[in-house]
Amino acid sequence: MRTRSAVVDERGLLNNFAIEPKVYVDEQGDRTGFTPYAELLNGRLAMIGFVSLIVLEVVTGHGVIGLLANL
Repeated sequence: MRTRSAVVDERGLLNNFAIEPKVYVDEQGDRTGFTPYAELLNGRLAMIGFVSLIVLEVVTGHGVIGLLANL
């Protein structure tokens, strides 16, 4: 049976929840800016948006502008 260690703070109060989180280093590096990862993600999202607009036009018979004009 495992037991957790208890920690007593400077006021003498018991702190049962003082468990240190595990620290890790992200090995993938920086993912901000114009990186290959960002370009792939933007390209995939653009393809999804373009196909969604084509499907919307085929299903409704109107383009995006036509649908917004009918609101």
